[in-house]
Amino acid sequence: MSTLLEVSGVSVSFDGFRAINNLTFSIGSAEMRAIIGPNGAGKTTFMDIITGKTKPDQGRVVFGEKSMSLLALSEAQIAQAGVGRKFQRPTVFEDQTVFDNLLLALRKDRGPLSVLLYRQNRADRDKVHALGEEIGLKDQLDRKSGELSHGQKQWLEIGMLLAQDPRLLLVDEPAAGMTPDEREHTTGLLVEAAKTRAVVVVEHDMEFVRRLNCRVTVLHEGSVLAEGSLDHVTQNQDVIDVYLGR
Repeated sequence: MSTLLEVSGVSVSFDGFRAINNLTFSIGSAEMRAIIGPNGAGKTTFMDIITGKTKPDQGRVVFGEKSMSLLALSEAQIAQAGVGRKFQRPTVFEDQTVFDNLLLALRKDRGPLSVLLYRQNRADRDKVHALGEEIGLKDQLDRKSGELSHGQKQWLEIGMLLAQDPRLLLVDEPAAGMTPDEREHTTGLLVEAAKTRAVVVVEHDMEFVRRLNCRVTVLHEGSVLAEGSLDHVTQNQDVIDVYLGR
């Protein structure tokens, strides 16, 4: 499998505190990866660097077959290059229907004129229905998004990201606040997405990570402490000392 994202020797400091310390990480083009680690390990800063929100002091971040440097791009350009990010709290347009949220998210020319002149077409409607099916909301397309449960809003937001057809999906704590059934559905949704793109899940919930059944990267003090299967990393003495033993 070809490498889609490669982060090498990346460091960043804030007011003298080294949040990321010589971090190296790579992920394949159709791979699921879970990132775990104690609070303050650098998980959010790591995602901020990939999405262009934070620029590192040193190191390289390259993406895609042409090894494009993400460090030279703005947040908007990185999103256009195919990097999608889902934050912990869902941000959907609550007054719009599920259908309209998905329609707005479809990957399209976003210039002011094209948005003004946009007319819905059959292909777009079909794509929205297919996305509704994929995320398990096909029966909810006409509902206002504000009426959805917490879990359903999370799925809608994942659907809005998938509508942009990203090659790399960064997902922050998707299982937080979900019922067991919702978590089960979320697992299936992410596993399915990882068949055709790279999916990075930052998660505290070990049971959820186990169900993803993927390679795990453990961060500590801004560096990779261990990597491998969940069983492998949870038996690592360093990981037990800094993270699991607390």
